[in-house]
Amino acid sequence: MKRVLIANRGEIAVRIIRACQDHDLESVAIYSDEDRNSLHAQMATHAYSLGGVTAASTYLNISRIIEVAKQSGADAVHPGYGFLSENAQFAQSVIDAGLIWIGPPPSAIKALGDKVSARKIAAKAGAPLVAGTADPVKNADEIMAFAKAHGLPIAIKAAHGGGGRGLKIAHTLEEIPEAFDSAVREAIAGFGRGECFVERYLEKPRHVETQVLVDKSGHAVVVSTRDCSLQRRHQKLVEEAPAPFLGEKQIKELYRSSKAIMKEAGYVGAGTCEFLIGVDGTISFLEVNTRLQVEHPVSEEVTGIDLVRQQFRIASGENLGFDDPQIRAHSFEFRINGEDPGRSFLPAPGRITQWQIPAGPGVRVDAGFRNGDTIGGNFDSLLAKLIVTGATREEAVQRARRALAEFKVGGLATALPFHRAIMNDSAFTKKFSVYTSYIENEFKNEIEPFTQSAPDSQTHAAAEHLVTEVNGKRFEIYVHAPEPVHKRHRAKQGASGGTAGTALTSPMQGTVVKIALEEGQHVEVGELVMVLEAMKMEQPLCAHRSGVIANLKAVIGETVSSGSTLCDIIDA
Repeated sequence: MKRVLIANRGEIAVRIIRACQDHDLESVAIYSDEDRNSLHAQMATHAYSLGGVTAASTYLNISRIIEVAKQSGADAVHPGYGFLSENAQFAQSVIDAGLIWIGPPPSAIKALGDKVSARKIAAKAGAPLVAGTADPVKNADEIMAFAKAHGLPIAIKAAHGGGGRGLKIAHTLEEIPEAFDSAVREAIAGFGRGECFVERYLEKPRHVETQVLVDKSGHAVVVSTRDCSLQRRHQKLVEEAPAPFLGEKQIKELYRSSKAIMKEAGYVGAGTCEFLIGVDGTISFLEVNTRLQVEHPVSEEVTGIDLVRQQFRIASGENLGFDDPQIRAHSFEFRINGEDPGRSFLPAPGRITQWQIPAGPGVRVDAGFRNGDTIGGNFDSLLAKLIVTGATREEAVQRARRALAEFKVGGLATALPFHRAIMNDSAFTKKFSVYTSYIENEFKNEIEPFTQSAPDSQTHAAAEHLVTEVNGKRFEIYVHAPEPVHKRHRAKQGASGGTAGTALTSPMQGTVVKIALEEGQHVEVGELVMVLEAMKMEQPLCAHRSGVIANLKAVIGETVSSGSTLCDIIDA
């Protein structure tokens, strides 16, 4: 292995590029048109254009990525996380092209990436499981029948999904049809496949997982446990290692069942076994992520093990040479997402105008962007990860408060205000009474909505990127000149969105993916009108008043700006 193509973008691509440098490997970045000036494209040894803007035409385009891998002279491919990282077809295509696949065997990805199949493997391995459908469901009627037989609430899950996308919870039978439709749409948009299965949803569960490494000789180790219970829209916001407040018996069962699942699946490489733990301490297997996780740094920080370099070693055929490592510290990870916690964590694309990262003892920042970058709505909202480590959980909490206070991002909303608030919430820092829907149900959200500050009136010297491509390979020229006036005096972002009299307005920049009602149709307050999608997450828009749909301007597939009027709801 000498040259690794990284089939990803943003923060994780930068993370892998750095591991390549440490491991004395060359790196190859790929990029969409939107990412032409991105940090990962500039940091890699080589960078190649995929040609396109959408995920489907770029980072999900298997044939194009394989073509670029051959063109670039890469001899290995690392998929990162998201996109094609859990796609068995992609893994097989890499292998068939004569390249080294830095990940588990395609057979293991297929068996475990399909959550229905994964449940069957977990059952064979003796892992605890809640009731669920044996196979993907065909329609909402099958889900209704399951709910009537096993009770509510139920979780509808994308069989090939992950990261909270394609996961919907229904607490009533009436919610099931729309929840199913939304789960399918998100799954297709994020993973290219829409199959979903159903299982009983545990009330107020903790989300606990294990980081596992398995070499080609079958030797498996658990690097650490992690707790990822602080989530919004079923996507993680804060993670920590090791998972706190677990009994020794629970920890042993997590280690045992994780290794048994991986052995049953014939797994090789880095992977994560995820579990839910009920309020009574009951453990229930959730899924296996057949890739590196976003939250992998906390396991690295508490053990001193570089997980990406271990992936390189395993893919090269080396044995691990160690057993379960000793946990020697406590670490938190805070996802710095481009979203507004003061507006229910709505996605918030925009341009970064300030980027001041923290430093000091126990502080690490893994970032994929920097000051001046524009964050669009076509991809995930993750800008960076703040990882804070201390000798104890208490020390890590103290350092985290300091580091979060130092972290400054301007120009767009981020999750930072939430992180600062949660680190002063005793339910998390002391009592640990949080659970996967704690933010929606119990967190006292007094965070003010993001407001754009006035632009700086001074002239700024800027290094303008002039990029050229020769046979798809990226070359860059810097021209130092004053920043153009029209760029310095950008208009403020649109209105906060919501409602204004009869108008139903967009609360965010996004794409219209569903229109539930037609012009002239009567609507009741709270009834679904349409669905927007941004940063791979859906946002339903419901009627703010009863009346008749009029002046319907929205069109499916059209991108709308924050604050724009989508339709009016007038008196009948």
